[in-house]
Amino acid sequence: ARRPLFLYGAGHVGRALAPILTTLPLRLYWVDDAEDRFPALRPDAAERVLAKKPALIAQAAPDDAMHLVMTYAHDADFAICQAALTTARTGFVGLIGSATKRARFRKRLMEDGLAAETVDRLVCPIGLSGLTGKTPAVIAIGVAAQIAEFLETTAMAPKQ
Repeated sequence: ARRPLFLYGAGHVGRALAPILTTLPLRLYWVDDAEDRFPALRPDAAERVLAKKPALIAQAAPDDAMHLVMTYAHDADFAICQAALTTARTGFVGLIGSATKRARFRKRLMEDGLAAETVDRLVCPIGLSGLTGKTPAVIAIGVAAQIAEFLETTAMAPKQ
């Protein structure tokens, strides 16, 4: 039983992150809106999902799905985060970006009617706070470590 994780974006960081995520106890769905963004050689364990509107994928995801949002467009990122936070009881919705991006998204999400408790589930920036490198590999390692830690802590949490 592998937990579903939806990785939105097949850019530089997504390309560095996907192979690492396939080594974790996850079922990886790698989502992008353009075929040519996916690398020619993809990890076999990553299921590629081509979607013109990735937010629809987030809307249809299972309740226990995890979401990592790192597309090339802030509008797409916002729509995906809104869908993931609104329609599912996911344990993890992570967004690549800065504290400033988080503040902008928080304000917009709350203006759109989401409760503060719901918006507070958005993790941004993602990755380990102690890693300050900005290369795709360093970001990917930090995000993968955060996901591994989340999986371990939620596995130990009592079921409700």
